[in-house]
Amino acid sequence: MPASSRKHRKAGGIRALLRRLVLWSIALLLGWYGLCIAGLVALKWINPPTTGIQIQRRIESLLVRGPYKKRYQFVPAARISRHLRHAVIAAEDTRFYQHRGIDWKAVQEVAAESLEEGEVPRGASTITQQLVKNLFLTTHRSAIRKALEFSLVPFTELILSKDRILELYLNVVEFGPGVFGAEAAAQYHYKISASDLSREQAARLAAILPSPRKRKPNRMDRYAAIILQRMRIMGW
Repeated sequence: MPASSRKHRKAGGIRALLRRLVLWSIALLLGWYGLCIAGLVALKWINPPTTGIQIQRRIESLLVRGPYKKRYQFVPAARISRHLRHAVIAAEDTRFYQHRGIDWKAVQEVAAESLEEGEVPRGASTITQQLVKNLFLTTHRSAIRKALEFSLVPFTELILSKDRILELYLNVVEFGPGVFGAEAAAQYHYKISASDLSREQAARLAAILPSPRKRKPNRMDRYAAIILQRMRIMGW
């Protein structure tokens, strides 16, 4: 067989392989979206037994062979102090009840500030975006993860009510090493139930959310004071 024919067949085989890989990737992506949307529909009535980030932390503990204890107890919103609900909104997403999942005003503000400082724009994640990340993704930063997160937010807002989104978020968000949700956080950090958290305690818990595995509530004096001030401004 002439060399040119062998090269042509080889090139054709590579193109066919690439086409199959693209089709498999699309099929996997569509399957993942289908599972996520089905999961969101189920979450209207069912509380999540686990989340993507909880699975991530378990795998990380196995890889480093370190001690790990998961604390996670889902409780209804009525059993979570209103102070914590208010503090988390004040700290993480002040326009939570005004936007439809993505706070474009906050995105523009953060992008402008970051570009002025010569940094890559980041931040301004809403509670809905963070819920999607917690449920279906991981904490690892990447453009792909952010794109997946953004694309699922409209479905989340369409399927779930704002109150259910907040209830889910407060129950799955990470509040410390292996500590997930308001009830586990209140018991781990203060030895009380989530329903008994005071304004001060709630503000300190909200203050650790940007870095819950490193920050400690009792060290959050300055940021907790800022959150309390925001709460007062918002009428809470």
